[in-house]
Amino acid sequence: MPVPKHILNQIKAIIPPLNGSLHKGQSGRVGVLGGALDYTGAPFFASISALRIGADLSHVICSPTAAGAIKSYSPDLIVHPILREDQTTDQVKPTLDSLLSRLHVLIVGPGLGREDYMINYAKLAVKIAKEQGMYLVLDADALWMIGQDLELIRGYRRAVLTPNVMEFKRLSENVKIDPGIPPEERAMHVSRALGGVTVLQKGASDIICTNTGEANKEQAELNKIKEGESTEERVVVDVPGGLKRCGGQGDILSGTVGTIMAWGKCFESGAFGDGSIPPSRIPLLAAVGGSMVTRTASRHAFSKRGRGNPTGVVTQDMIPEIGGAFAEIFGEGEKGWGASTSEGKL
Repeated sequence: MPVPKHILNQIKAIIPPLNGSLHKGQSGRVGVLGGALDYTGAPFFASISALRIGADLSHVICSPTAAGAIKSYSPDLIVHPILREDQTTDQVKPTLDSLLSRLHVLIVGPGLGREDYMINYAKLAVKIAKEQGMYLVLDADALWMIGQDLELIRGYRRAVLTPNVMEFKRLSENVKIDPGIPPEERAMHVSRALGGVTVLQKGASDIICTNTGEANKEQAELNKIKEGESTEERVVVDVPGGLKRCGGQGDILSGTVGTIMAWGKCFESGAFGDGSIPPSRIPLLAAVGGSMVTRTASRHAFSKRGRGNPTGVVTQDMIPEIGGAFAEIFGEGEKGWGASTSEGKL
């Protein structure tokens, strides 16, 4: 079933125009929080994917034990090794607060791990992001983290969760979803149990759900929406993907979803566009768009590499395919991958 045309049109509306009207930063400033001693690839995949899909700036907020490796992967990333094990959250908070104030979206989880000090920094970052009204993507061990404390994210409608099969099962158990509910309906129930957080349930087809209930005064203030506003929407993305799954593809998804949310923030702030898309729709639109681009990039990479041609496809093979995937879905022109050559623009 194709994604409804009106949703594709709404996603296009929040894509920054490539017409020379914007300056650096108005096409998205993305932050990825994660990266410790054992995990350096995941934050790289998320942050470089943000740049490859079209973000202007991509920051990695990590432990000093991961910074050297991540910097060596690409000079295009801005790496902040501020999550020190020998410091407290109170000591780091002013720096983290200042850094997040310059970003449009924060992706938490790629390469986070479960060490106490990293989890404590992640909790702090989520709290700061909520205070600042930032958009959030939570993936990987950030999903484990919120499973231990659901109030960290409950009711925050500017967030997208991106669980895989096992993460979704664990999250469903955390919020006590009846296992008798049909599998294709569970994401909607998880979203409602978490107070309207958008859920992107990864699988053979990606299921994206937002189920909020009516916003009370406190929720309206937190989410910058109108009191009484409610949403109940479910979109299935069955765009063909690659046939080989390997570690890191979910990190590319979090980077693409996060970037479209950053674009939504720029759109919301008036950097471009006509303001016709309400902020409450940005998480769902970003999840749909990121899912479509990531699945298409996976298919392109697999078609070239396969199981072994001459070497089997790995996540890094997807990165050069992101631009082509974006163009396949959204076309050319200033709202696509770039203006056509006949228009004389890049």
